[in-house]
Amino acid sequence: MTPATLLFDLDGTLVNTDHLHYSAFQDLLGDFDRTMEWDVFERDVIGRANADIMAGLFPALSPAEQEQMAARKEALFRSKVQDLEPTQGLPDLLDFALARGIGCAVVTNAPRDNAMLLLKGLRLEARFEAVVIADELPAQKPDPLPYLTGLRLLKGDARRALAFEDSRSGVTAAAAAGILTVGLTTSLGEAALMEAGASLAVADFKDPRLNALIRDHLGVS
Repeated sequence: MTPATLLFDLDGTLVNTDHLHYSAFQDLLGDFDRTMEWDVFERDVIGRANADIMAGLFPALSPAEQEQMAARKEALFRSKVQDLEPTQGLPDLLDFALARGIGCAVVTNAPRDNAMLLLKGLRLEARFEAVVIADELPAQKPDPLPYLTGLRLLKGDARRALAFEDSRSGVTAAAAAGILTVGLTTSLGEAALMEAGASLAVADFKDPRLNALIRDHLGVS
């Protein structure tokens, strides 16, 4: 039997960082006397790959210049990171997984520098067997490749896996990989997550419905 696996998005799933990303975009756009409304951030930014975001924000720039803009924005974001707290219930869920030999991986569109900074700040860098950086793959979310890569690294199978996501692109990616997906309502509402392909939407990892879902779907006690 293939091992049971849990795959987690990072920003907005393991930790709420949306306000920090939003602030970083405001700083970046402020240099050009521009701003961004929250609903635009929610609709066009959350969960998307940087290349797509910057192409939308700065269509007149070359791809190389857009990449430089993305690097500036991520540096601004990292400068704002401090005193991180994991999403409620996450430590208990990771303890549950560890005690039962359930493999765990992070699957994120975030750059590696961001991912490692956040995991270190959460004191969780040793709790995941794999960290999949979609930016280092041929395709990012909403493509399923990042999640398929996570499954491969954990030697898992989509039929005994659960994914946790907070964005449309992330839910779409996980569901397209054949993984039962739980949406976290940290960024979007239940309706948006379910429409994207989530099978369940919860506020955090303390939701009592998760315990039964994990035990039943993964076949663990």
